[in-house]
Amino acid sequence: MRTVYLDNNATTPVAPAVFESMRPFYTEHFGNPSSGHHLGDFPAEAVRTARERLAKFLGCLATEIIFTSCGTEADNMAIRGIVDAERKKKHIITTQIEHSAVLNPIKRLESQGYRVTYLPVDRAGRLEMNSLHEAITDDTALISVMFANNETGVMHPIQRIAEVANKRDIPLHVDAVQGVGKVPVKMDELGVDLMSISAHKFHGPKGVGALIVRKGTRWTPMLLGGSQERGRRPGTENVAGIVAMAAACDYADSHMARYQNEVRRLRDRLEYEIAEAVPDVFINGGGCERIPNTSNMGFPGIDAHALLVRLDEVGICASAGSACHSGAFEPSHVLAAMGLTPDQAGCCIRFSLSAMTTDEDIAYCANQIPRIVHHLRRNFISA
Repeated sequence: MRTVYLDNNATTPVAPAVFESMRPFYTEHFGNPSSGHHLGDFPAEAVRTARERLAKFLGCLATEIIFTSCGTEADNMAIRGIVDAERKKKHIITTQIEHSAVLNPIKRLESQGYRVTYLPVDRAGRLEMNSLHEAITDDTALISVMFANNETGVMHPIQRIAEVANKRDIPLHVDAVQGVGKVPVKMDELGVDLMSISAHKFHGPKGVGALIVRKGTRWTPMLLGGSQERGRRPGTENVAGIVAMAAACDYADSHMARYQNEVRRLRDRLEYEIAEAVPDVFINGGGCERIPNTSNMGFPGIDAHALLVRLDEVGICASAGSACHSGAFEPSHVLAAMGLTPDQAGCCIRFSLSAMTTDEDIAYCANQIPRIVHHLRRNFISA
C-alpha cells in the first residue's frame, strides 16, 4: 500500500545525511565531552562546532544557545527561568492558542498566584495586537507568543510584538518549534529574548532541542547540577543529537527555497483540488500568512477521527490537531479560540507537508480524500 506522510508538524523523517552524522558518536566517538582524556576531546569539539553552525542558522550568538532534550523542555525553561528572575512581577501574557508546552506551565503558575492574560485571536487565527497593548502593565514579567501555530500554520507578527515588548522592557519568549526549517527564523532580526526549537520538526532526531537566551536577558536556570551548558542546563550532552540538529539546520538551509516555493505550491494544490471536489470544505487560516507546509481543512458533516481512520486505511497519514493531544479526542482549543463550534472543530483535519512531499503524493491525496469524504457522507445519510 502506498504511504503518503502528511503529518510533518507532528514529527519529520530524519534526513539521510542527518542520520549519518549521528553514527560516529554512538561508536568510535562515544566519549563524554566533559572528560579530560582524548576520548572526550572529539565530542567536545563536535558540540562546539555544532553550536556555531546552529548560531549562524538562527541568527544568534553561539554562547546564547542552551541545548535541551526537546522543545517542551525549552519552553518550560524559558517560562520558569524568566518568572524566577522577575520575582517581584506576577503577570504573564500569552495567547489562547499556544501549544500545551507553553499553556500548561503557565497554568501551573496561574494556580500559584500569577495573573495571566490569554490574548484572543480572530476567526482566521490572527492575534489581535490591540489586546496586547491593553494587557501590558507594570507588573508584566513575561510575554510568550508562538511563531506559528502548530494546527493552522498561521504566523504571528513577532517583530511587531517584540517592538512592543522591548519598549516596555518585558522579556519576550517565542516558541519557534513550528517555524524553524520552514521559513527563515533569525533571532537577531525578530528582536526576541528567548526562543525554543526542536530538531525533530525539521528532519532531525527526536530527543534534542534548544533554548536560545539573548545575552543580557534576566533569566534563571531551572535545573541544578554540573557545569554543562555554562551551568544553565546540567547533564551530559546528547552529543549525537546535537551534531544531528546542526546537520538538520544545514539540510533545512539547503531546502529553504524549496519550502518557500515548491512545498507552498503543493500545499495550495492540495487545498485547491480538494475544494474543487468537496465544495463546502473550509480552510482554517486560509488567506493568512502561514508557514508553507500547513493546511487545516474542515469537512462539514464528517467526524475528523472517522476520516483519519479511513485515510490511514489507504496510507494517508494526517492528524486532527496537535500530536500531543492525539488519543484525547477532545475539541481543539486552537479552533475553539478561533470561534469554531464543537461540530465545526470536530470535522477538521491538519495536513502538513515537507520538502520530501511529491506531486505524486498530492495527486494521490486529491483523489482519495474526496472519495472517502463522499463515502462517509453517504453512509451517514443512509444511517
